[in-house]
Amino acid sequence: MRQGDHRICFVGDSFVQGTGDTTGGGWVGRVAAAAATAGYDVTAYNLGVRRDTSADIAARWQAECDARLRAECSPYLVFSFGANDMTAEGASLRVPMPASLDNFRGILGEARARCPVLVVGPLPVGEDAQDTRIIALCTTYALIASELGVPYLPLAGEFAADPGWARAVAAGDGTHPDGSGYARVAERVLQWPAWWFGDPASKASLNAPASAE
Repeated sequence: MRQGDHRICFVGDSFVQGTGDTTGGGWVGRVAAAAATAGYDVTAYNLGVRRDTSADIAARWQAECDARLRAECSPYLVFSFGANDMTAEGASLRVPMPASLDNFRGILGEARARCPVLVVGPLPVGEDAQDTRIIALCTTYALIASELGVPYLPLAGEFAADPGWARAVAAGDGTHPDGSGYARVAERVLQWPAWWFGDPASKASLNAPASAE
């Protein structure tokens, strides 16, 4: 077992929670299992909540993470949200784009001051108009993350154009993928150079500050 008590809070929406995955693992469970298999002492807290928007997450993440990331551990934060913001309700969105961007900036600004942070961009839901909005949001989120020095993994455009993702969503509930879709997300996270718990020969020290990570 590699040394260190590493605790990660994964904060987000139903895609973080793993809705639709009959194994119960989702992508969060898969990347946590991979870290354990690699020999890391990692505790993963899944703080995904169905239908949560950026406003909901802004209101809850600090209290929920404070309860789990104790002083004696090495803390890490992973955020993934935004798809619910772009859901149309009547003539408006659940969270208009400018407000979503403000929420995102505020969350990252506070989070990066306390520990390493990563962001996995929002995922497409299989509805063309909403996916167009999600892709636009993902692109702008990426710009804000870059400005703040927080590593960001954009997946919306890539997955919206991926027939494999479309098949996974069709096999799920039409919005969330089945387990094969979550496995695709996990694979992208595990291949991401910014991910902390991969091959130690190709990663920086886990405890090195990552300016915003």
